[in-house]
Amino acid sequence: MASPLPLALVQAPAPPAGNLDAFASRLERLARQRPAVRLYVHPELHLATAAPGEDAPAPEELAQPLDGPLGRRLGELAGDLGVWLAPGSLYERGDDGNVYNTAPVYSPDGRRVAAYRKICPWRPYETVTPGTEFVVFRMGEYGRVGLTICYDAWFPEITRNLAHLGAELILNVVQTPTSDREQETVLARANALTNQVFVASVNAAGPTGVGRSLLVDPEGRVRVHAPGAEDCVLTDVVDLGETARVRRYGTAGLNRPWQQFRPGDAALDLPLYSGRIEPGTWGAGHGGSPLTERHEAS
Repeated sequence: MASPLPLALVQAPAPPAGNLDAFASRLERLARQRPAVRLYVHPELHLATAAPGEDAPAPEELAQPLDGPLGRRLGELAGDLGVWLAPGSLYERGDDGNVYNTAPVYSPDGRRVAAYRKICPWRPYETVTPGTEFVVFRMGEYGRVGLTICYDAWFPEITRNLAHLGAELILNVVQTPTSDREQETVLARANALTNQVFVASVNAAGPTGVGRSLLVDPEGRVRVHAPGAEDCVLTDVVDLGETARVRRYGTAGLNRPWQQFRPGDAALDLPLYSGRIEPGTWGAGHGGSPLTERHEAS
């Protein structure tokens, strides 16, 4: 049985690029004010974006390996505060020499337990290399969490695969300063509803982004939200076991999409993907591969 998860969605503007001291100082203050919170989630590229009035360095200038100075400091910070830390995404220099937009997660013992490379960069504006792996990790006694970054939310296949691999909460870290944030909030609810998962969509505050962060439950209901672009912290306590209840009894006690296909039904070919739905393995948590769990040292 999952333990209740107190979490905080930090809708903040970007600090000066690479200014870990400012980031750490704010996080330490938040942790003192909210000692019960176990998970802190920040916007996309939160530590890799120019603060207001500054010129943004190129991704190639900011990129470093995940086990570089930035990653080590983030792990130490999570360990010192004893919290789960999703610091948004950062520019990663991969072993292949490519630059990725990557979202790491650190555990309360200071380890990096997950790292997700954005599969769908916002082209043509984002020039990073696309990632190729879905990432779901086990977050201690709280449940299983999947990771997406901003534009990924526009591709239902990404959220569906994370749910299929067992995700109960999907963190979508965002940096959207444009008018399509209205549509993104609709997508957050739709992705939560159609996959019966919690979705946290965390955007940057103004002037970096237009805010409107929100947390949606597995029935598509908004639990907490920021109505505008103000610098704020949204907090809530969620039980990720709620996903299992909704999938068993149905959204509004009615719809059970994960029980639609059953053993014995004919397989359904999916020409777009050169694949198929196999009724015998259909269902959230019944993916064809085990959960992607990463336990690298920070």
